[in-house]
Amino acid sequence: MHRPNVIGDWREYDDDHKGIRVRVHSVKKGDVPPEGRDSDAKGLTYFSFRVTVENRAEEWFMIELERRHLDVRAGKDGDSVYLDYNSREIEGFKLYPLRRASATFYAAAPARRLDILDIQIHMRIDDEPADPHVWVGGIDVPEAATRTSKRAARTKDSLAAEVSQFLQEQGDVP
Repeated sequence: MHRPNVIGDWREYDDDHKGIRVRVHSVKKGDVPPEGRDSDAKGLTYFSFRVTVENRAEEWFMIELERRHLDVRAGKDGDSVYLDYNSREIEGFKLYPLRRASATFYAAAPARRLDILDIQIHMRIDDEPADPHVWVGGIDVPEAATRTSKRAARTKDSLAAEVSQFLQEQGDVP
């Protein structure tokens, strides 16, 4: 993994999992699980995000995407967030060609740290760990502002422009 993805972007897998692509999207502040707040999240602000896996290959894959396959960090210092047990996971699902499967994860963190989120996914495909991928973004950042379109690239305040600038400073992007 050389570059983070921006929340809303699709990321394609290579090699053994060619044809599988994944996306983190639909980050919503204040979205509490249907079962209600967990007492472990007392004093924290809930948020949710969706992870969609798509199969563009000609064969099916067995997909597992559970809480234990995620590492979610919030704030500039990358503090860990609370991942709620009531998240909607993908457990042992046969993902056939030209199909998608989505999972909704509920998490909680201090409200002041929700402006920066890092979501790392290392799901299992066919009972093997897939390469990890990271998405960056934040609460109240519209996904349209994270696109690397010509318009977003011209906007110096967009999240896509900030990520691009950071990567250029690190020497990973020409």
